[in-house]
Amino acid sequence: MSFARAERMSDPTEPPSFVPGPGTERDFRDALGAFATGVTVITAQSAIGPLGITANSFASLSMAPPLVLWSPGRFSRRFDAFVEAEHFAIHVLAAEQFELGRHFARQGHDFDLPGVAVNAQGVPVLPGCLAVFECAREAVHEGGDHAIVVGRVLAARHRRGVPLVFHRGNYGGFGA
Repeated sequence: MSFARAERMSDPTEPPSFVPGPGTERDFRDALGAFATGVTVITAQSAIGPLGITANSFASLSMAPPLVLWSPGRFSRRFDAFVEAEHFAIHVLAAEQFELGRHFARQGHDFDLPGVAVNAQGVPVLPGCLAVFECAREAVHEGGDHAIVVGRVLAARHRRGVPLVFHRGNYGGFGA
């Protein structure tokens, strides 16, 4: 162990470490919440019709081939439909789209919204987002209480704007 590392560990201004697990779930969630993320809505076509869900578990994975990933929670009633979807779209929300994010966080079947289009794969595409990634499912991997869904990006678009950001349980915008 280096001297700098040992010094930091004994610094009384640093919070104490903990081992994630039973009894420290809230501490672990709070530690994860220190990382600010963007907010997305993922849409897909399912056996019961169009479906949407709000998620902050989106990340880029590869430039060549163009791959992205997101992670639906197994606790969600929409989990099976999203893991099984052959095509889906990931919408990066703008700060002014907070209500759209809340809409799909509460329920995922109501697409009676202005400007919703359907792409060539039958997936609903939402208007006005900072970026949209239209994807084909490439792989699904186990990820504890979530799955890791990898998508090959078939089409993408983006615009300038202020993103909707999630940090420590709160939503807001982040401007330059």
